[in-house]
Amino acid sequence: MTKIHARFGAAGSVAALLAGVMLGLPAAAEAAPFPAIGLPFAAGQQVYSAGIHADNGNSGVKNAIDFTPTDKTVRAPLAGVAHLQHCAGGDWVTIDHEGGLRTGYYHMEGIAVTDGQQVEAGTVLGSVGNALPCGGSTTGAHVHFTLWTLPAATASARSDSPRASGNWSGVSYAQLSSDFADAFGESVDGKTIGGWLFTEGADQYQGTATRVRDGHVTKLPGRFRYEG
Repeated sequence: MTKIHARFGAAGSVAALLAGVMLGLPAAAEAAPFPAIGLPFAAGQQVYSAGIHADNGNSGVKNAIDFTPTDKTVRAPLAGVAHLQHCAGGDWVTIDHEGGLRTGYYHMEGIAVTDGQQVEAGTVLGSVGNALPCGGSTTGAHVHFTLWTLPAATASARSDSPRASGNWSGVSYAQLSSDFADAFGESVDGKTIGGWLFTEGADQYQGTATRVRDGHVTKLPGRFRYEG
């Protein structure tokens, strides 16, 4: 069976609609707009970003971006339900938001939320760090911030399958950054987050952040001020 994953944005829905008309198939539902989401730290400070990249830093959808805010504190960028994803090396955090968006926070230390906790924008999640609970690598304390889109059935399903249930405890980082990224990864490219428009570069760990209010461009990797 061929899977069709809804994404945030209009381009995919237009293409699907045209394809449906040409083939005489039912038109796919229009993708939900990307929500008004902040950046995962407090406003009013400088932040370093290592750039936009795939979850594995190598190939696939560029659904991740690394951040290190001055105060080292990671916060929820939008209201939702926090989940602790557990591996042999410890826990990491995801948040499920309305509309199917799931955000992820890898490498954090001092996790400050509990599994199933309702969080609001600004809730402290933990601190940037070098934790590798499920594997992977890191070259300095930061939060690996990731975007996914989960089908509605996934977030509410009761299943032993991590992919079907949305419970990613025990999933290795290698699988998360390949199979799961291919299935659910939501590109950072073209997303406005916290008043900054992010555009991916030709290579991994590149791109730009453009301040929407005045068009100021920061080349990534680089530093910018988050005004909220």
